[in-house]
Amino acid sequence: MSLNSSTRRNFLQTSAGSTAAAITAVSHGASSRSANERIRIGFIGVGGRGFGAHVKTLTKLYEDGRPIELVCVCDVFSENRDKAANHIQQATDSTVAKYEDFRQMIQKENLDAVCIGTPDHWHAKQAIECLESGLDVYCEKPMTKTVDEALAVMKAWQKSGQVMQVGVQSTSLPVWNQIHQMLTGGKLGKVLMYQTEFFRNSAQGQWRAYKLTPQMTPRNINWDLWLGVEDGLAERQDFDRAVYRQWRRFWPFGSGMFTDLFVHRTTSMLKGTGLRFPGRVVGAGGIYVEYDGRDVPDVATVVADFPEGVQGLVSATMACANTPIRQLIRGHFGSFVLGTGEKFDGFDYVPERPQVTRNSKLKEERIETETVENTTYAHFDNWIEAMKQRKPDLCNNDPALGAAAITTVILGAQSYRQGKVFHFDEETLTVHDGNSEWASQWEQKSASRAKANHIRGWRAGDHGSVLEEPEYMKLAGPWKDGKDPGA
Repeated sequence: MSLNSSTRRNFLQTSAGSTAAAITAVSHGASSRSANERIRIGFIGVGGRGFGAHVKTLTKLYEDGRPIELVCVCDVFSENRDKAANHIQQATDSTVAKYEDFRQMIQKENLDAVCIGTPDHWHAKQAIECLESGLDVYCEKPMTKTVDEALAVMKAWQKSGQVMQVGVQSTSLPVWNQIHQMLTGGKLGKVLMYQTEFFRNSAQGQWRAYKLTPQMTPRNINWDLWLGVEDGLAERQDFDRAVYRQWRRFWPFGSGMFTDLFVHRTTSMLKGTGLRFPGRVVGAGGIYVEYDGRDVPDVATVVADFPEGVQGLVSATMACANTPIRQLIRGHFGSFVLGTGEKFDGFDYVPERPQVTRNSKLKEERIETETVENTTYAHFDNWIEAMKQRKPDLCNNDPALGAAAITTVILGAQSYRQGKVFHFDEETLTVHDGNSEWASQWEQKSASRAKANHIRGWRAGDHGSVLEEPEYMKLAGPWKDGKDPGA
């Protein structure tokens, strides 16, 4: 399958223009909402995680007394609409409106916020149009399908002043803020590297666990709307139940483990380290066993180098689960070892030997962290609190972090597909093909004996980032005109 990238770029111009302008004729007044006023929420995409996480979690939050109303649902599949609406109605004893097209929903309903749970290729358009309509947004990960879309969503969010949460629920774990405080305080010295993972296995092939049913037909599913052909989101193709239900296997609609799984771990590591956009990215992998018609690899790795002088690695296979690599963060004076998964009651501090740290008192230790029983519940609750207070920066995963994470993993996917190394310029927010500039800048820093770059918020001075100079190094250097530099 192929995707017309120029068509996708065109949609960003229209979504920020005439279509949104028609929708934004009436202000929703979210910025002046009373603290006691209920937040009216609509759902866009209520199949899969859109139902299991979005609808069910917000219903539970409603039952737990949060100031929200669950007003309406939207989905191209009639069964999804009915299932979600019935679930909400039974829990809230209220009527729930049902729509096929999200634009009709946000035009007709007096909403304050929306939850987006559609396939990846719709995220940017829906998020931008909702933000420009004065709505707060919860958008399931990945925030967008492409880098250009990620930057467009970030800019639209910054301009709007609305509250937006990206659905990487692990960012609501307290451990990442705890780690960031320790890193910036110099616990590990100069931060050098993170590595993370997402290993899975299955008998039928990843994402084929999403079952196909006879009821999935063009009669019950608005296929053209799902594709988004008229909106420039995909090329027209014949209806296929597998493409509709298992779209993560195909490049036009998702990017396999890069965006479904890597973005989870990458976002958490960026939050913990304080890193954001990468400077250089390369990806690798292949389809080595899952020959079931999929486009996306079953083994993949992304290596990202950051301007702060830190390397990030995320590696995984979808065909082996019992021998994952450990998640950890490495520094010049020690490392944090987190293990696997995303539920933590603590992490291990492993110092380097005293011959390096010059501190014989440093010992291995277990550092406890606050646990969260249900990260999805906590993540939605965090979004609600940010909306109540009208403080976008309260969100644990705002679009600035979301854009940095998706840029990292998507450039890795593009590198794998195109055989290129990509550079990203954070000042201009542009991508270009790799060249010698990345390596040259570090060689120049070494040649000039410059000081190390550090993660954002660094407050530990030169701790763990300056080398000792042995006395005998006075003998180093070129012998100009035959003269001994150590003489």
